[in-house]
Amino acid sequence: MTWPTALPLVAILRGIRPEEAAAHTQELVTAGFDAIEIPLNSPDWQRSIGDTVTAFGKQALIGAGTVLSESLVDEVADLGGRLVVTPNTDETVIRRSRDRGLYTAIGFATPSEAFAALRAGAQSLKLFPSTTFGPAYVKAIRAVLPKDVPLLAVGGVTPDNLGTFLDAGCTGAGLGSDLYKPGQTPAQTRERADAFIHAYRQHYA
Repeated sequence: MTWPTALPLVAILRGIRPEEAAAHTQELVTAGFDAIEIPLNSPDWQRSIGDTVTAFGKQALIGAGTVLSESLVDEVADLGGRLVVTPNTDETVIRRSRDRGLYTAIGFATPSEAFAALRAGAQSLKLFPSTTFGPAYVKAIRAVLPKDVPLLAVGGVTPDNLGTFLDAGCTGAGLGSDLYKPGQTPAQTRERADAFIHAYRQHYA
């Protein structure tokens, strides 16, 4: 298994409004992001995901976060989304996502949850909240996970600490409020996107 896009950083646009989605996504894609998550607790998320898929679906992996049920998986798939991200380990959500052809990044906290997710068909894992557990936990859990499973750190990741999670064994990260907060301008999103991409590339330079 490998992460399906060139850059293993997921932009999480929690709280974005449909009328703002295109401008912020354009800045992210221009900066180099190719995975965009719109959480389902955002206002009018159906319109945001549908519009974003239409405008940027050929340039980036577009999908949904905070996907908590099979019916929501179906809604995302019907909108053209290709990515499902969860905060938890729910085997029914994983199986439905795979049945609908969506790529899965499944939230977990313990080894038991991680292996349950993989048995159900998860293609990648998301340690959440990652800063609560810390890089030492990542290193310990990575030692028992299959080496080819992509592992994302999500929750509190910043340009300053991204490298510590990569060193510990993460493939990449999901980036939330340190990348996008409701109300910020597209220019601010671009500035923060550039900072994350610079941190990622400098780590491997």
